[in-house]
Amino acid sequence: MNKNWRWLGLAFVIIAFVAFLAMWLFPDSIRLLRRDNTWRTMQTNGVWRVGMDPSFPPFESLNDAGQPAGFDVALAEQIATAWGLEVELVPIGFDSLLDALQTGQIDSVISALPFDERMTQDITYSAPYFESGIFLATRPDAGIQGVEDLVNQTVGVEWGSMGDQVGRRLHTTTPTLQLQPFDTPAETISALVEAQTVDAILIDNVTLRMAQVNGAALVAVGPVLESNPFVIAMPTTAYELHAAVAQQLTTLQATGGLAALEARWFVD
Repeated sequence: MNKNWRWLGLAFVIIAFVAFLAMWLFPDSIRLLRRDNTWRTMQTNGVWRVGMDPSFPPFESLNDAGQPAGFDVALAEQIATAWGLEVELVPIGFDSLLDALQTGQIDSVISALPFDERMTQDITYSAPYFESGIFLATRPDAGIQGVEDLVNQTVGVEWGSMGDQVGRRLHTTTPTLQLQPFDTPAETISALVEAQTVDAILIDNVTLRMAQVNGAALVAVGPVLESNPFVIAMPTTAYELHAAVAQQLTTLQATGGLAALEARWFVD
């Protein structure tokens, strides 16, 4: 009898070890074996419930008919169509979006939502679909190709913004760089393009792109200096949904779909 118990104990240890090894070597496969109630409910109902705050054009706003429209709306519709689902857009105040996701009121958030490392324990984020971070921008004829050309140059920033913080950081490595603060992004852009009292500006990519489509003669130079990507948020347990969203974003990136959405919605 004791011998049989020893064999059972050994067998249990072996099974536990194999299970642990499988989880360690193939974590994604193990997750997919778990039940994803979010994805199953979406398939049953034929609907993907997407929360957004329709107050941030060109990503989401209400059109003349009072319906949501914009980059994020079109993105959600394209993904849902690829899955053979309808998309239900649920209007929610921006500060309440993640709460609604965690309480099951919606399946995902697509609402110009930046990645938040502090929430990764409770929320799963997709890969970025738009980079809204800080870029160095200048006039096309300024002769500035990147931050290495900012010696003895004046750089405009919006006071207290992330661009201001990036500028202060650059000043520590380039002491002859002079920062010129302004009260608003519009004043910052005007100082560069119209008054030409600054040589370059540090500005977020959404404001930059909107200024460009409104006719401002400015260009981004160099890589993003402070990343702030927009992502899709999903419940942590929605493993099949995570994989499906990842696949669609990869396809849209590879086929130029994301670039086409940007070209469509960042227009005058």
